[in-house]
Amino acid sequence: MTITLYAWNTPNARKISVALEEMAVPYVVEPVDITKGRQHETEFLKISPNNKIPAIVDPRSADGKPISLFESGAILLYLAEKTGQFLPTDTRKRISVLEWLMWQVGGFGPMPGQVHHFLGLKDEVDRRYGLKRFSDETRRLYGVLDLQLGRSEFIAGELSIADFAVLGWVWRHERHQVNLLDFPQVHRWYNSLMARPRVQRGFEIKLT
Repeated sequence: MTITLYAWNTPNARKISVALEEMAVPYVVEPVDITKGRQHETEFLKISPNNKIPAIVDPRSADGKPISLFESGAILLYLAEKTGQFLPTDTRKRISVLEWLMWQVGGFGPMPGQVHHFLGLKDEVDRRYGLKRFSDETRRLYGVLDLQLGRSEFIAGELSIADFAVLGWVWRHERHQVNLLDFPQVHRWYNSLMARPRVQRGFEIKLT
């Protein structure tokens, strides 16, 4: 049955559209216009109590009943387990995917997101300290990622939901003022993933 993806054109939502495409899961998009505050509407809060996108509704989960999920990391794990794809069963390989998925949701997302916020401030005094702080941390995280990708083709060895999670944010590298040429392994990985037809469809599908 078809999953409904509640989304807007953001890195966290693109993680899910890319994953759905790569997993060949049927889905439809229900745009949630965050510029008009739709994420605060009562009906959406029943699905996503933290009033954030993305969220999904699967009309038929493992028990045959509908289920709704919020938080992109939880959604990726659910989809991987539902489809049996992009999450290894081998314990060590699985742990590696989970480590890098948590790395993304805990750092490589919140930090570039703060860069986006401070870049948007008009007052130079307001923006200077925060922008330097979060830009420095964002570049440090890119360096961590670059070292990891120097060890393997994909983040956790095989292509996994960890790659989809991180890709959603690297996609916005220009917005958080990072030149991927400064991180050659990230640059290689990014171009390789963006060349995949299903990844391309995940970014092309209209979320607004």
